[in-house]
Amino acid sequence: MCINLIANFGDMFKNLWNSLGFNSGSFADTWPNYVMILISFVLMYLAIVKKFEPLLLLPIAFGMFLINLPGAYNVVWGTYAEGAEHTYENVQNRGLLWYLFYGVQNVIYPPLIFLGIGAMTDFGPLISNPKSMIIGAAAQLGVFLTLIAASVIGFNVAAAASIAIIGGADGPTAIYVTQKMSAWSMFNGKSIDLLSAIAVAAYSYMALIPIIQKPIMRLLVPKKERQIKMKPLRSVSKVEKIIFPILVTLVVGILLPDAVPLLGMLMLGNLLKECGVCDRLSSQAQNGLMNTVTIFLGVSVGCKAYGGTFLQLSTLGIIGLGLVAFACGTIGGLLVARLMCKLSGGKINPLIGSAGVSAVPMAARISEDVGREEDPSNHLLMHAMGPNVAGVIGSAIAAGFLLAII
Repeated sequence: MCINLIANFGDMFKNLWNSLGFNSGSFADTWPNYVMILISFVLMYLAIVKKFEPLLLLPIAFGMFLINLPGAYNVVWGTYAEGAEHTYENVQNRGLLWYLFYGVQNVIYPPLIFLGIGAMTDFGPLISNPKSMIIGAAAQLGVFLTLIAASVIGFNVAAAASIAIIGGADGPTAIYVTQKMSAWSMFNGKSIDLLSAIAVAAYSYMALIPIIQKPIMRLLVPKKERQIKMKPLRSVSKVEKIIFPILVTLVVGILLPDAVPLLGMLMLGNLLKECGVCDRLSSQAQNGLMNTVTIFLGVSVGCKAYGGTFLQLSTLGIIGLGLVAFACGTIGGLLVARLMCKLSGGKINPLIGSAGVSAVPMAARISEDVGREEDPSNHLLMHAMGPNVAGVIGSAIAAGFLLAII
């Protein structure tokens, strides 16, 4: 009996030893995972210390950290039968992250994020100055230029569309389009998983808005035009604010049904906020629901950044093209705003053009900051919010357009 007990203890210690993370494979096989862990630490630093888009960057970084811990993949994600294709459906012994990823796999989380964004957004500045929609549309220039550039360097049209939508500066939209296009995305004739690279690029560039946009704004907008003061916006009635989300959903839904899942949820959230009779629902959409889905979305996206598949040549291409898309979107908004400035006789400050990208409200704050650098008494925030929320609508429409044509 004593001998059997000793033998059982020996087997248990052997099992424990074999389960240790550093026994999961040789360094030659696992070094990409250690690289990804270091990258996750960098992203955590940017989120916690630099406060760069922390609400999403931190969950993404931690999801990346979890999936790349040596030996953790089979526990937190699941296993595959020998010879089985590594698809979401083929996972066996499913772990926590597999279940959380269900909302990304079936594109549930991005529309729910849009519901929360809508509940937190005031469309008043856009309704007060409808011309702002032109700037929001112009800021989608980066999407379509990058679509062409990505196709030229080897991405097929489905993958190029997923990368191009980074130019809309809207993380949920980028995730939505990428997942919708995932079955057809290829690079140089080989199937690729774009989700993690595109999500990291999209949210990283959103976090780096001050670094990316300010030099472009100073380069393209002369000092004299940066000092232009704009007249206060007219007040918008409650009736206008209630009609707006319904009307936009009706028009866009008829013309471009593929945009409805994102745009419809955005407008529903806004209607809950503006109608005045759904305060509890609006509060839930803004707070509890938004926060919960944000955590799930971030961790789910981060867990796709597995070292063995993330560290590819295509990833570098995606990150580079994402920067091009974001910069071109900023340029498009600024150039059209400058044209509107000329046509209005100098009544529009072109700095609000950079807010045409969808990053709400960060891009609008940058317009305010650069304007106040030239004149501390110049306040452009509310004027910039018009193009900024127009950019949210524009990015959803651009996503629907890409999904419709591809």
